[in-house]
Amino acid sequence: MSKIFELKLEVKCSPEGFWSASDVWIQKPHVVNKRLCGVKEGEYVAVSTEGLGRSLALLTRTPSQELADVFPFLHVHTAESGHEAEEKWCVGVRTIIPKVRPDSSGANLCKEIVVKDLISQAVTFLPIEENSEGPVLRKSNIYQIQLEEKADDCVLSLHALRPDQWYSDGVAYPKLSWLTAELLPKLARWAVDSKSSEFKSTLSLIPVEKYSILYQELKNKYKDIVKVWPEVTDPEKFVFEDVAIATYLLVLWAEERAEKGVMSKQSFVDLGCGNGLLVHILNSEGHPGKGIDVRKRKIWDMYGPNTQLEEKAITPSASFLFPETDWLIGNHSDELTPWIPVIAARSSYSCRYFVLPCCFFDFFGKYQRRQCKKSQYREYIDFISDVSAVCGFQTDEDCLRIPSTKRVCLIGKSRSYEEPEEEQADVRRADYIRGRQVSYTSSTDVPQKDHSRHNRHGDGQEISAPGSDWGNGFQPREKIETVRNCAALPRDLIDAVVLKVARALLGLTAEAGEEENKSLLKDTNKWNTGGSLSIREVAELLDHSTLQTLKKECGGLQTLLKNSHQVFRVEGGRVYIRDWRTSGTGQGTRVNLKNKSQISGALKTRLCWFHTHHPHGCPLSTEDCLFAHGVDDLRPSTRPLKKFKN
Repeated sequence: MSKIFELKLEVKCSPEGFWSASDVWIQKPHVVNKRLCGVKEGEYVAVSTEGLGRSLALLTRTPSQELADVFPFLHVHTAESGHEAEEKWCVGVRTIIPKVRPDSSGANLCKEIVVKDLISQAVTFLPIEENSEGPVLRKSNIYQIQLEEKADDCVLSLHALRPDQWYSDGVAYPKLSWLTAELLPKLARWAVDSKSSEFKSTLSLIPVEKYSILYQELKNKYKDIVKVWPEVTDPEKFVFEDVAIATYLLVLWAEERAEKGVMSKQSFVDLGCGNGLLVHILNSEGHPGKGIDVRKRKIWDMYGPNTQLEEKAITPSASFLFPETDWLIGNHSDELTPWIPVIAARSSYSCRYFVLPCCFFDFFGKYQRRQCKKSQYREYIDFISDVSAVCGFQTDEDCLRIPSTKRVCLIGKSRSYEEPEEEQADVRRADYIRGRQVSYTSSTDVPQKDHSRHNRHGDGQEISAPGSDWGNGFQPREKIETVRNCAALPRDLIDAVVLKVARALLGLTAEAGEEENKSLLKDTNKWNTGGSLSIREVAELLDHSTLQTLKKECGGLQTLLKNSHQVFRVEGGRVYIRDWRTSGTGQGTRVNLKNKSQISGALKTRLCWFHTHHPHGCPLSTEDCLFAHGVDDLRPSTRPLKKFKN
């Protein structure tokens, strides 16, 4: 028999945990192997031990004598269980899809036969490759993962057949050392912490291989935008996120055209388009459409005349219907999110929508939670799904591959009613929206507004009287964005909160006597670093008026504490006094060392809080501290003024 490599890890898990962890590696290997885009799975067939040989020979077109050492490998860890005649095996094929390299013309797809031993809890991977005569079994890279149940514990093991012949391309065929050092520990952790996800697997509605190829093409095509990004937001995150969303839509729409047998590319309107990059990419790829947002961004002028962007406040009404448009898009559309299925349904019977919810909004204000058994995100996605269903859409849900925690999109491609029933369907929509408005008003104690007068928004647009305007009560965002990151709060309020919290943290350590205080001043190794408090405990230190003021800011109290990074370190929901001896300019502060000129321009331009307020002074010397030790140490700032997001 051929050589066999073996590595074992003791784990505390059930067989269900093992199969859950195995399915992650089988179905979503990209979550651990970042060089993969995903897999495409074929159907699995249950077979008996007798039928296993025939199945493998058929799938690999390999003579039985060449499988002589594979069968013992499959059975070598299988105890006599009396199940040999039963369908204890499950066999399928998965196609591994690597991320396409920039210099590749297409994805280099690799295939593996996946053999599940349902009785002995083992999964074996048999790589196959294509030649002129068809698929054949590779003689290397055969490995198996197994869970062995012991009296007190379980053992998760990895076995490799012919380890001396192991081949690695670093992508579809990782090194054996990677399987043992990276994959096996991850499987052990997943097996112990196995939880069913609230959401679907990523890219479940489109072909993964088509997405992979197109994403690399678009990423290379639009990557230079990162270099000229004029906004204050992170260019890499926003550019490549919009590239990924555009890729998803382009593949989805291409599949739709193939299903319907049409050639013309779909039109679209992006409601709340923000920086407009998604619109720019879709326009550049041949789709007619436009983006609308209440505020123009600086980058809009860089796209050129072929990118259609409008600065306009959007109000759900008869004035904002799009009967000639194929798709409406809501990409992090905030307060417009629940309205997009409504606007799509009322625009035309054939209008479809794509929405990627982010911030939680109801029709007339912030979304109010109604359940505690679900996460807030899951509950909100379910709410938008309910809106979609009431609007008459057959709703699909998918998960995008974007650098964001809010990755679930909802898609309405078809209706659940026939076109002649449109009038009754619209009555159901109107009743639902009115019901949500009454519920929202009663739960938030907001008085009903008098809509007999015309309301006016920041751009001068008037909202028409009831009848044509079915969004009465909706409040679009202001044309000029209000800064609510605690930066505009009164300085004396911020200073008072910082001082109160810092004194509470310092007071958590044992109070030192007068003589000890004097010695601590000389020995900064005994500098009082204070204790720690949770955000909730910090909130309990503040009066009601201060808390109400902070609640109006984005992030509230936690944002204020994080902004005060000279004094505090906020980690894992707890607040600590920052010790600048161990938290230098490169560790956990907002000082960006990549921009040395800005750091240099900011040195000594603010007073050192510790020099002024800490009972033991600053732990750093005047020369080493970034901040001024007294008024005489201050100097004027030469750093450019920070621009707020617009």
